[in-house]
Amino acid sequence: MALFSSTERRFAQAISDLAHCNPFAPERMAFERAALGDEFDPHQADWNVRIWNRPEDWPTISPNVRRLIERNDALLDRVQSKLARDPAASGAEVRLYQDLVLFALYYHHYVLFERKIQDDQAGKPTGKVKLVDPLIQHASRYLRFADRDLAMWDELPHLIACLYQVRRAFHNIYHYILGKSEPAVRLRAVVWESIFTHDLRRYRRVLYDQMANFTTLITGPSGTGKELVARAIGLSRYIPFEASTGRFADKRADSFFALNLSALSPTLIESELFGHKRGSFTGAIEDRVGWLEVCPAYGTVFLDEIGELDPAIQVKLLRVLQDRSFSRLGETQVRRFQGKLIAATNRDLASQMRQGEFREDLYYRLCSDVVVVPGLRERMLDDPTELPDLVNHIAQRLVGDEAPAVAEEVMVSIATHLGVNYAWPGNIRELEQCVRNVLVRKEYRPAAQARPEGSDPMKALWAAFTAGELTADAVLRAYCTIVYARTGSYDATARQIALDRRTVKAKVDEAFLAELGG
Repeated sequence: MALFSSTERRFAQAISDLAHCNPFAPERMAFERAALGDEFDPHQADWNVRIWNRPEDWPTISPNVRRLIERNDALLDRVQSKLARDPAASGAEVRLYQDLVLFALYYHHYVLFERKIQDDQAGKPTGKVKLVDPLIQHASRYLRFADRDLAMWDELPHLIACLYQVRRAFHNIYHYILGKSEPAVRLRAVVWESIFTHDLRRYRRVLYDQMANFTTLITGPSGTGKELVARAIGLSRYIPFEASTGRFADKRADSFFALNLSALSPTLIESELFGHKRGSFTGAIEDRVGWLEVCPAYGTVFLDEIGELDPAIQVKLLRVLQDRSFSRLGETQVRRFQGKLIAATNRDLASQMRQGEFREDLYYRLCSDVVVVPGLRERMLDDPTELPDLVNHIAQRLVGDEAPAVAEEVMVSIATHLGVNYAWPGNIRELEQCVRNVLVRKEYRPAAQARPEGSDPMKALWAAFTAGELTADAVLRAYCTIVYARTGSYDATARQIALDRRTVKAKVDEAFLAELGG
């Protein structure tokens, strides 16, 4: 006896595909349409077209999904009765039935996972997750029969971990990646793949505990939110659920460790990353545990500005990526790195490799998963409403209920002083400072706007230089900035002009750099 009629099988296959698809990709709506037919409602079907400023505004179950849940529940009950009477049903049909169960478990109980996420973010003590008891009872109803248990029941702890991860990933991607333009939507879909790969079925079978072996490299202009992308990926990793204790194995709030490499000297980078032994360098008055050692198995270390990494440390990092081993500074004991590594840069690593500033072998260890973050200008060109939406979101974070009034003030200031074609060279970071400037001064005027449009910053600099209008410090700042704009590296600039790297970093003028197009 077949478990499904031909019509039921088509619906079940669409549900199976829906349960394993990328929720931010267009295919999701195609699967919903295939399952619902004429009942599919295209209005508000795409949850990418809104921005949620508050958790209570975040995606709820859409009318389409509610219809799918109702039809799925009815089909589950019918097929369950057949399956109870026919233990010899084909393996393919049983697997399809289990995918219907998977869909039901997620949508009937996703709220409990949302509560768990909020508890973790609030720092509430971890303990037995009693909220999963209803889910276990629900699963038992459909997966346990008088004469046998289905395979999915045997892997229920793993399934609970996967369902929690899916909800956490959905939550984090929406929290950290804003916007409804096509570039922003594509970015969310790409980040989902960085977490689960393009094949969620395979991920659940064999890759869920292997993703630490895939280093993610995030590229894009400065100020686009690369660290936010890293957090969305790093805080959405798989966490095992331990059935014996009723607990998840790790707490997300303590598992993301960020290190900005451009802000520290090479010695401090080594100390922060690898740890050090007392006396290994001046000022090392006690042993220190580095981030690679502190990071738990399901945690993430994020290295921002990887293009600034000293060549000697590149060799040590390569060893970490090759065999997961490292030693503290000043000792020989080999230690193991258990977590995932994410790196980010706004530099052209290909150019740096050609110049011998970045190791090719390290690059090819970093690039197993590359995420490109679009600039704000690219997003605005695709969708002009991206700017007011983002302004409103930033204002919401700063002033809460007064966000609409503040957002209106900001948009008026932008229109008055910058114009609709302003390129936002500082991207999201600049937009955030624009909102803050308007809050304080009622206007925002970027430093680069001080010069007339079309003027040449180098000609203006030369005119001031030949007129004797520059101090020695101003000359040094300008020269450091010019060389840095060409090399794209503090280390390369320091070598070229024979100065200390820290001096170069302190002297680079960000406003002049923006004028130069750096």
